[in-house]
Amino acid sequence: MKFRFLLWMLGRLMAKASRDNPAFQQQLDGKDLTFQLHTLDGKLARHFVVKDQRVTSKRGPASEPAFAIGFKDAAYGFATMSAKNKQLAFMQGIQNKDIQIQGNPALVIWFQGLTKHLVAKRKSVEKKAA
Repeated sequence: MKFRFLLWMLGRLMAKASRDNPAFQQQLDGKDLTFQLHTLDGKLARHFVVKDQRVTSKRGPASEPAFAIGFKDAAYGFATMSAKNKQLAFMQGIQNKDIQIQGNPALVIWFQGLTKHLVAKRKSVEKKAA
């Protein structure tokens, strides 16, 4: 349930950033693709559509994603995506085969760069709240 919520929230954050964040919008420039995050057992999937510098997301698998990141299960996906050092967690997961990447690996690196804009945005909101 936590992983499902995390993926839904990721979609919401990316949709908002695609409307409001110039740095995020710049990363979307020239991209027209669909990507997917899912569990390897097929129980959970969410896909994200990047088109016209906007991001939308939908529940379920995509028909032909440009890339997909599969986690061994929902608990592992949540732990990896919420880890303090996400890059290390991803690398270890790929090495251990707990994370599988299908499609274009360069786009996976692009996606990780996108999420950095979301984290920075979130931290600035937390500082304002404190």
